[in-house]
Amino acid sequence: MLHTAVLVLNRSFFPVHVTSVKRAFCLLYRGVAKAVDEQYQTFDFQSWAELSAAVHDETVGLVDQVIRVPRVILLTAYDRLPKREVRFSRLNILIRDNYTCQYCGERLKRSQLNLDHVIPRSVGGKTTWENVVASCHGCNCRKGGRTPHEAGLKLVKHPYKPSAFPFSLLLSRPNMYRAWKPYLNIVDFSYWNVELEP
Repeated sequence: MLHTAVLVLNRSFFPVHVTSVKRAFCLLYRGVAKAVDEQYQTFDFQSWAELSAAVHDETVGLVDQVIRVPRVILLTAYDRLPKREVRFSRLNILIRDNYTCQYCGERLKRSQLNLDHVIPRSVGGKTTWENVVASCHGCNCRKGGRTPHEAGLKLVKHPYKPSAFPFSLLLSRPNMYRAWKPYLNIVDFSYWNVELEP
């Protein structure tokens, strides 16, 4: 429960990050953030803890009480916006390719996919959006250090550089919560990942 996702908003209610429940509680306790409920009311740690947790709510047990898990928090002093350019990262490639092998078309779990250079690095292929795709282990082994044509494979769709990361893509993620939807349908978001080296 402590490692599930919480949406982080800047003080203008603009989504800027996704963090863990554990980190969200730390931010609430330190007074750096406030919990946001379904009616867009904000609560500091103490007032959030005093709210009665309904039976259907997700909760975390503390030493002397049970506290409702916030699914959205608001940073009290942060007003910057996320970058609009999508970082070139493993996760963002998998999201762009919809967790689907770009050779056989099978949709898989993240652990069952890896990345493949369409034009192999051994023949000058670059590590760029336009040359890296999601691939299942079987197709990646079959392709080896060859081009798809040489290996008898065809791309499901050609790789491309996304212009911006639409929040709507988060709606299909397994860790997306109903409480996030009012904040995600109207904005673009640059996902927070380690950028891959070219």
